[in-house]
Amino acid sequence: MSALTVVVGDWTSLEPALRTVREAVFILEQGIPAELEWDADDATSRHALACIDGAPVACGRLLPDGHIGRMAVRAAWRGQGIGRAILDALIDSAQQVGMPLLQLHAQMHATGFYEKAGFAAEGPPFDEIGIEHQRMVRTLVS
Repeated sequence: MSALTVVVGDWTSLEPALRTVREAVFILEQGIPAELEWDADDATSRHALACIDGAPVACGRLLPDGHIGRMAVRAAWRGQGIGRAILDALIDSAQQVGMPLLQLHAQMHATGFYEKAGFAAEGPPFDEIGIEHQRMVRTLVS
C-alpha cells in the first residue's frame, strides 16, 4: 500500500475531500439522493479522512451525541484496513472527549466489520433510506 494518512478535523477544513469520497460511495455507487446525503450534522461533527498519497479514499464522522456515521471507503481501496483506520480514529476522538457510549447504524453487510471493533447489535434490523441497517453500540472505557 502507498502512504496512508488519517486526519481528524472539522467540516470546514475537510469538506472538499469528504465530499469526494461520500459522493463516490453514497451518491454514485449506492444511489442515495444527494439531498439526503448532506445535512446539518456535518457542521457539528468531527470527521476522519483517509488519504493515499494525498488522494481522499475513505471517511467517517462522529456526532456530538456519540453517533458514528457516513463511514465510506472508495471501492478500489476496500479490504485493506482503511475503514478500520477511520473507525479507530473516530473511536479515539470519542475517548479523548470522554464519550461513554458510541452508536451507529450499520448497513447489514458491514455488521461483522463493526463487531470486530467491539460493537454489538441492538434491536431488530430496520430500513434507512431504502437500505437495511442494524443499530450497533459500543461502551467506551475511560
